[in-house]
Amino acid sequence: MNLHALRLFHTIAATGNVTRAAEQLNISQPAITVQIKKLEKELRLQLLQPMGRGITLTAAGKDIASMAARLFAVEQQIEQFCEQYEQGTTGQITLAATYLPSHFLLPGWLSRFKRQYEDVELTIHTTNSADALHMLTHVQVDLAIYGGVPERVNEWIDMEELFRDELWFVVAPDHPFADRHISLAEMMQQSFVMREQGSSTRERLLSLCRTYNLPAPRITLQFNGLHEAIEAVIAGYGANFVSSVIVRERVKRGELCRVYVDDVQLYNTIAVCTRSQEPLSAAARHFIELVREHPF
Repeated sequence: MNLHALRLFHTIAATGNVTRAAEQLNISQPAITVQIKKLEKELRLQLLQPMGRGITLTAAGKDIASMAARLFAVEQQIEQFCEQYEQGTTGQITLAATYLPSHFLLPGWLSRFKRQYEDVELTIHTTNSADALHMLTHVQVDLAIYGGVPERVNEWIDMEELFRDELWFVVAPDHPFADRHISLAEMMQQSFVMREQGSSTRERLLSLCRTYNLPAPRITLQFNGLHEAIEAVIAGYGANFVSSVIVRERVKRGELCRVYVDDVQLYNTIAVCTRSQEPLSAAARHFIELVREHPF
């Protein structure tokens, strides 16, 4: 179907007059008439009929005009959607986040973002560090918010550091090491409550032992979530090696205590990861800009 001719007919139906339609479209009246005749021939329907000095729509013309109005209304909606998508005010963002940013940082980021970009749909996958990077490299998510420092980063991933926080050893208040300064060798003799394999913090602890040529810690209790691991330590079992962002308030309230390990000061990196050489949608760029401006 000749959509240009249909648009001319739509304008005639909307204005009720060929002359006014010609003026509105800046096309000569004879040119419009020729196009309408071709459209009628193509559709095998008469769309217009004489009425006095003017024209009117036939019964078929009225039905076609109604459908054309809906068609061009949808066209306008598509154009508006594309403009909004380009501006980042609509669209979708799918992201993977490791447990630390997902539980302690994303709620604030997402709330601030949605207040500004209400029509952008967000889907969040909370997972461990290894799986977050796997999802990113396999194009299952648009970006990943990563807490920790991976030993190896895929060459296809760009990692932008947002900020750093300290990694702390923590125990229950009645633990013999609570608020004490001890050696790393002494600390590694304790039972640890940690996250599952694939957790970046767990890998940092193991790497620390390798660096100082110490036996790997005894991880005698393992959870798939941060909250459960912390609660077990608060309940009085074992020690945990964890980002200060997670436990700082609990330490202030006296629910947990730090253990100060001499000559060991490690930091946790919070980063946003994207695929190298791949452009982001405008909505995803807006989200990253917001996180840069309000990292915590």
